[in-house]
Amino acid sequence: METITLLGLLAAVFTTSSFIPQAIKTIQTKNTKDLSLAMYAVFSTGVLLWLIYGLFIKDVPVIIANAITLVFALIILSYKIRYK
Repeated sequence: METITLLGLLAAVFTTSSFIPQAIKTIQTKNTKDLSLAMYAVFSTGVLLWLIYGLFIKDVPVIIANAITLVFALIILSYKIRYK
């Protein structure tokens, strides 16, 4: 595996894993009062577009990072909508 791909995967691990604590806290507490609905809606759309882009260019780090991040962002977004 190329060094640049490893760098991309490492970046993906750090940025994607940053959503885990927020997702866990949101799931456990169902408290979304301080989360911005607009931010998570726009962010989720952007991540989806990055995922599509990654699929088109066949870039594994971009695909993996955005697929996982999209799942976490959509979980948080769905809780924000459900538990307003």
